[in-house]
Parts: sequence; C-alpha cells; structure tokens
Amino acid sequence: MPDELPAAAARAFDGHDAYERAAGGPAFVLTTTKFDATVTARDEGEPEWKLTYELEVRAPMLSAVTADEVGPALEEGWFDTLALRLEDAPGVVRDSVDADLAVAEEAGDAVATYRFQFGDADRAAAIAKAFAEYVEGTYMEGIVPGYDYQPPVSEMLASARGAGGDEESGDPMPL
Repeated sequence: MPDELPAAAARAFDGHDAYERAAGGPAFVLTTTKFDATVTARDEGEPEWKLTYELEVRAPMLSAVTADEVGPALEEGWFDTLALRLEDAPGVVRDSVDADLAVAEEAGDAVATYRFQFGDADRAAAIAKAFAEYVEGTYMEGIVPGYDYQPPVSEMLASARGAGGDEESGDPMPL
C-alpha cells in the first residue's frame, strides 16, 4: 500500500463519522463494528477517474471465541459457508460494485478482503462500511448454537438478545 492516500479518499474518509485514521499508516479504521475493519485506497491510474479501495475485515474463527472445543469438521464447514455467503456483499448497496473477495484463515481469524474500484470517494466510504457491516451480520447469522461464546461474540449475542425485547422474558434471540 502507498504511504499516502489519494486526496479524494483522505477527504471522504476523514469526513465520514464512522471512520478514524489508523495509527501509523495510510488507512482508515471503521469504528461501527466489533471486528477489525480497515480501508485503504490508491490511485492505480486506470481508469483515471476511479480509485481502488481495499477493505480488510478480521473476524475470529469459531474456535477462537468459544470456551468449548470446536471440531475441525464443524469449523471447516462453518468457514466455507461464511466465505460463500460473503460473496453476496455487493448486493447490499444500491451502487453497481464489482468487488473481488478473498477469504482466508490467518492467526485464528477469518480474514475477508474486498477490493473494488469506484469513482466517488464519498460513496466508496459508505460502500466499504456496508461491506464490513455485512461481514459482521453474516458472521453473527452463522453462529452455531450450543457453545459458550467469549468476547466479542458473547457481547454481540447479548446485544442482539437485548434488542429483541425483555431479556428476562425468555423470548428467543432475534438471530
């Protein structure tokens, strides 16, 4: 990645209330998700009116957030399903976005990297935010019941239960 963001991208991400500049680098950190999400931009010159954006979202593997042991077959199936479902992220925005996606397991994390080009830096900031939030929501939809989850997933589950109404009512969580 370059040492400096293109001026249009820097202005757009600086002006968006969901991002903060990353310490020590030309990236922005999304502050609206529990998972680590960073965005960078560069001008590759082709086409000259579009910048290239790269969003990386790091979510813990299932075995990294459970107090219980997760079998390798379950985790592999969970990861494969997550990767397949993350391909649908471009459908969550109204803009036509052709995004390349790579999903890999790295150091106990499922790492989703979206790369796309877009001509409007302000919209690109919103698109990257929507993609990152899609990753988080898709991850939570894939949580396997019956495990004792640890933070941040346990906190996210508690928040989802609280959003569903009275936690003491015994109503099932809205997932």
